[in-house]
Amino acid sequence: LQLVESGGGLVQPGGSLRLSCAASGFTLDRYAIGWFRQAPGKEREEVSCIASSGSSADYADSVKGRFTISRDNAKNTVYLQMNSLKPEDTAIYYCAAGWAMCASLISWGQGTQVTVSS
Repeated sequence: LQLVESGGGLVQPGGSLRLSCAASGFTLDRYAIGWFRQAPGKEREEVSCIASSGSSADYADSVKGRFTISRDNAKNTVYLQMNSLKPEDTAIYYCAAGWAMCASLISWGQGTQVTVSS
């Protein structure tokens, strides 16, 4: 099971980015997919998770109203739309596949860097 993130980069505060998580060697539609992030000196935290069907999603309080997770099972890809970005959103973002709304994870991507700075 291989996951590959893309879409990270440098953006000014208030800007937007869309991250993608593509699967290789398996289909994503059986799995819940989560986005996680880790900033320097901090523990990794869950940002958002979407159910395998796409029918439900949850978000960390720090990103509610600004980030939106979605999935296109036909394209075998999950997205994280990030709007109104803040410097504190700066981190390496990882996607992961698993079950039980990301309570059990079996595969991780390599991460993509997001830097929010003026």
